[in-house]
Amino acid sequence: MQYRSMTIKDYEDVVQLWSEMEGVKLCEADSLAGIDKYLRRNPGLSFVATDAEKVIGTIMAGHDGKRGYIQHLAVADQFRREGVASQLVSMCLESLKAEGILKSHVMILSSNELAKRFWRNLGWEPRSDIELYSYINGSGQNT
Repeated sequence: MQYRSMTIKDYEDVVQLWSEMEGVKLCEADSLAGIDKYLRRNPGLSFVATDAEKVIGTIMAGHDGKRGYIQHLAVADQFRREGVASQLVSMCLESLKAEGILKSHVMILSSNELAKRFWRNLGWEPRSDIELYSYINGSGQNT
C-alpha cells in the first residue's frame, strides 16, 4: 500500500472509485476542471492510496484559512478494515495542522450510517447546533 498526494492525473481513477461508493455524492463541481481548481487551491491536502498503481482510496481536504473541510473519503470495498481510511484522514489532518488549521469539518449524507459510525469511531462528534444551507450562485436552485 502506498500513500501520496492526489494530482489531477489521478482524476479518472478517483472518479471511478467515487462513482462506485454508495455514500459519495458527485456533482458538477467534481468535473475535471472543478477538481483541478480544488487541488491547485489546496496543494498537498488531498491524498490517494494505491495498490500496484491502482487507486484504492481517496480523500480531499481544503480550508478557508480558519476551518478545514474533508470530502470524498472513499476506500474500495476489498481494502476496507485495513486502516486505509484512518491513515488518509490522519494525513489530511496533519497537513491541515501544518497550515495552522486545528478544527475541521466533514459533511456526511444523513442516510450514510456507515460513514457516521466511522467518523464517530475516530472521535469526531456530530453537530446538532447548526444546519447546513446551500445555494447555487445564479440559479436559485438547491441541489
